[in-house]
Amino acid sequence: MRKFIIPLILLSILSCKNQNAKTIDQNNTAVSTKTDTIKKPQRPSAYNNGKFFEVNGRKMLYGGKDSIQNFDITNYDLKDKQFHYGIGREVFPALLQPKFTNIEAVDSLWNDDDRFILAYSGDDVKAYSVKDLTRHEVVNDVLNGEPIMAVYCVLADLGAIYDRQYGDKELTFALSGYTYYDNDVWDGLDGFVLWDRETESLWWPLIDRAVSGDLKGVELLEKDKANWKDTTWKYIKDNYPNAKILISEQDYERPKTWQKLDDVSDIVKNFSINH
Repeated sequence: MRKFIIPLILLSILSCKNQNAKTIDQNNTAVSTKTDTIKKPQRPSAYNNGKFFEVNGRKMLYGGKDSIQNFDITNYDLKDKQFHYGIGREVFPALLQPKFTNIEAVDSLWNDDDRFILAYSGDDVKAYSVKDLTRHEVVNDVLNGEPIMAVYCVLADLGAIYDRQYGDKELTFALSGYTYYDNDVWDGLDGFVLWDRETESLWWPLIDRAVSGDLKGVELLEKDKANWKDTTWKYIKDNYPNAKILISEQDYERPKTWQKLDDVSDIVKNFSINH
């Protein structure tokens, strides 16, 4: 499986380089500049590769070799033929308990113009390199006592910080193993599809909401822009010398079981897009 992951990441990176260029504005914030002259690459079709099927009248989406990993998408909003890949939902190491170090310990590893997603609240400041986020794609974390996640999708060149707290309930996110595109969204670029462990709903960040499962229609809560920045290593060193830096090359044993939420009516009521 590892042999498959590396080519996939490389394909994603090359694709992103063809479609997007990154510049840094005067505030040291990364800005995307797109070129539309490059033809989009062909990606493995989940539909053509048999990732959709039915079980007892329920529409399912392949989620891994173990049948309990499959996603129930009976009520989903998206279109079968616009899904790509389908490598399994536990392949990418989306972190659950990330570890951090300080700037001094890793300064020699980074160039001044290396790109980071920076999150800050009160005295708590954390930095996630885009290089590491390309590998993990999702880092479940806590910032100043509040559950958050740092995410980066290399295909859409989308990085952001999101809240994971929905009222009195906390969600935990990971990669589904799929990407999805819509020609009317984000210039038709592929974007990763997430899932949450508590309800196994699918989420598409390019439209900021859940698209299947018990939480379908619930908003993906991007953190206020006053609390995060897409920036550079130099900016972090110059402005946040006490920042905690995500340690590279982390991995962990994926959990076999986790707590499920049986009643999410309060989340649906209070956090749905059209509530």
